[in-house]
Amino acid sequence: MDIKDIEINLLDGKPTTFGALSKKVTLVVNVASRCGLSPQYEALEAMQKKYGAKGFTVIGVPSNQFFQELKDSEDISNYCSTTWGVTFPMTEKAKLNGKSAHPLYSALTKVKDGEGKAGNVKWNFEKFLILPNGEVHRFRPTTKPDAPEIIALIESNLA
Repeated sequence: MDIKDIEINLLDGKPTTFGALSKKVTLVVNVASRCGLSPQYEALEAMQKKYGAKGFTVIGVPSNQFFQELKDSEDISNYCSTTWGVTFPMTEKAKLNGKSAHPLYSALTKVKDGEGKAGNVKWNFEKFLILPNGEVHRFRPTTKPDAPEIIALIESNLA
């Protein structure tokens, strides 16, 4: 199955596909409201505003895999919009690892990071940058969304 055909429910429960949400360049990030890395929302939103009209989108995937996400979609939506001004698409909460992982993450976790390691998502705010040719780059949670290596890949693929 092509990654673009994977079904996803948005935070409001509306069904869609990854392909319908994805643009030219897409950054998929598993997010959590109660995580020490949640200030990364600010950079994610700034990137969405800066590059969105050029074919870039962030897709936030809330997860309670590490027990740091709010209990329901309404709480998550309120937190993200009022605290960080999030406008990029957000999905319903999803499992990232294991047998019950969302199909999107079953596909993405096969991708190796810069150190050659694939497998389970290690923590909140792990990033997967999907380029127009289908190539996926994986960045671990402590890599900031606006790190030079991520911005360079975005800009070179939006040109």
